Amino acid sequence: MKDSRLRDLIVLGLLACLMFGAKFALQNIPNVHLGAVLIIVATLRFGYKALYMVFVYIMLEGLFFGFSIWWVPYIYIWAILVLAVLPQRRHKSWLLLSLTGALHGYLFGAMCSLVTIVLSGLKAGFAFWIAGIPYDLIHGTSNLVLCLVLLRPLYNLAEKY
Repeated sequence: MKDSRLRDLIVLGLLACLMFGAKFALQNIPNVHLGAVLIIVATLRFGYKALYMVFVYIMLEGLFFGFSIWWVPYIYIWAILVLAVLPQRRHKSWLLLSLTGALHGYLFGAMCSLVTIVLSGLKAGFAFWIAGIPYDLIHGTSNLVLCLVLLRPLYNLAEKY
């Protein structure tokens, strides 16, 4: 039993590194990355333990790019995706899971703006969110496409190994 828990932690750490590396590799395409796909697959496979992967990824982001205001929302935004996927583990509707990934991308800026609201007020938070809507549209749409294409094959691969 201990071996399987250790193996799960190692795999989740590797997935966090893969998520970070994939984001880094795709950094020239704004808001297109495999984050949502990998978090959804990890949550389907490992349940709440996917939060370990999320928090390792968040720490990697901070260590590599610096801990600043932009980093704070990551603490809750990526965890929200895990929590949104957990109830869907039983029935695994690939379309619903893909729509969850898309919605997460579309709402990413709104969720980020909560920190701006706390630090600078409602008007500043609203302005921050509105200014980022074009990027949220790219984020949500790319999440939808990537999830529709990659979720099932990656999940099947995760189950196989």
